[in-house]
Amino acid sequence: MFTNVLSIMLAYLIGSIPVGIILSKIKGKDPRTIGSGNIGATNVMRAAGKVVGIITLFGDIMKGCIPTIVAIYYKQPPIVIAVVGLAAFLGHLFPVYLKFKGGKGVATAAGVYLAISPLAILINAIIFVLVLLKWRYVSLGSLIGTGLMPLAFFLLQIPQAYTYLALIIGILIFIKHRDNIKRLLEGTEHRISFTK
Repeated sequence: MFTNVLSIMLAYLIGSIPVGIILSKIKGKDPRTIGSGNIGATNVMRAAGKVVGIITLFGDIMKGCIPTIVAIYYKQPPIVIAVVGLAAFLGHLFPVYLKFKGGKGVATAAGVYLAISPLAILINAIIFVLVLLKWRYVSLGSLIGTGLMPLAFFLLQIPQAYTYLALIIGILIFIKHRDNIKRLLEGTEHRISFTK
């Protein structure tokens, strides 16, 4: 029991690491003062360039993946693995190091899902890319992928705890994207450029 609590706490602390801010500050930038003010990879890309944005994306994915995959490696039951993954995700949304003001959690959630089911995340990654290529809205691709993840877990007959995890994460991601949803409906959401 103590080991499980410790794993959950460590997952939260790892999830709280503000990768995008750390990397941006190296280049003298702060993503919180640019664009959407978000600390995730898309806004870091606007603040500090594509390379820093891509590294941030990888780092945010690993924040979710590493704690979850460690719990899987040590053969914890699905409910414990799900809570560890949720803790890492919540760390990104509400990081203790940033007075609980974090990002939107899509990349960190993807890392959790990657550890649980590489096939499910591959399917959703393909859908995300197709949406991004068609409409060039990162937020739209993220929201569609997020919404489909519980269904993917259910259809792949993955333990039920993970479907509930994806539902909880999905609700929180949609709440965090409420401004993006409003802009999408108004037609004012920022489109990503593939040429610069």
